[in-house]
Amino acid sequence: RKTMLSISVAALIWLVSLRTFSTALDPTLEGTWRDWKATHGKEYVQEEEESFRRAVWEENLQMIQDHNKQADLGKYTYWLGMNHFGDLTNEELDKRLHCLLSDVDNVTNVKGITFKSSDDPDIPDHVDWRTKGGVTEVKDQGECGSCWSFSATGALEGMHFKKTGKLVSLSEQNLMDCSTEPQNDGCDGGYTHLAFETVRKLGGINSEKSYPYDGKDRQSCRYDPQESITRCNSFGQIMENDEKGLQEAVAKIGPISVGIDARSKKFGYYKS
Repeated sequence: RKTMLSISVAALIWLVSLRTFSTALDPTLEGTWRDWKATHGKEYVQEEEESFRRAVWEENLQMIQDHNKQADLGKYTYWLGMNHFGDLTNEELDKRLHCLLSDVDNVTNVKGITFKSSDDPDIPDHVDWRTKGGVTEVKDQGECGSCWSFSATGALEGMHFKKTGKLVSLSEQNLMDCSTEPQNDGCDGGYTHLAFETVRKLGGINSEKSYPYDGKDRQSCRYDPQESITRCNSFGQIMENDEKGLQEAVAKIGPISVGIDARSKKFGYYKS
């Protein structure tokens, strides 16, 4: 009975929040809303849920438009754009983007090579590994907090490209299923250096094609050594606050695995 009461209370709160959000929808945005739903394949079972999501979407759209007006006036150096996150609340978006753990003790105790910037004056101001062919197309982690695995595969893909000249999309699911370190927790977040350690221990990593991503965790490891694409014999880290070191590493080593604090409401709508 206690459980049923809790469920009933939660459902009541949900309905109240739906009605609160759906009181002032803008009728002039009906066509835009309909086009956005079609573009991103959005469907809502209940009318109340659609009203709630529409209200959230309108609020986010207004935030984007206000920001871009100020960017046009020079207040900001970047612009935002509506995307598939548009019907998510700040809390929902934050939960989806909170996937790279940032415990200081864990990060600073990386068992790898420390990269320090040099006095080399010939470090280029601009390097774009995309134009060189060393970066795969943008991937989507979905509703799983597995960004740590995507960050790791991005760096490994770049290293493999530099070595062989071939760009192969590597398997994030391979890392999620096979990273047995307790600090890496699948869809609930993890550390990139432990992902590299997983590849080192396994002796390789499979391709996205042979080990496709399904965005689910706590599954058995299905790594196939016969299908391994590349290895990771060692890895390291750039010193904290060493921006020159990061610049030099990108120029001399290749694509680097980084973590970004994505808790800003505007981050999810960054466009250019």
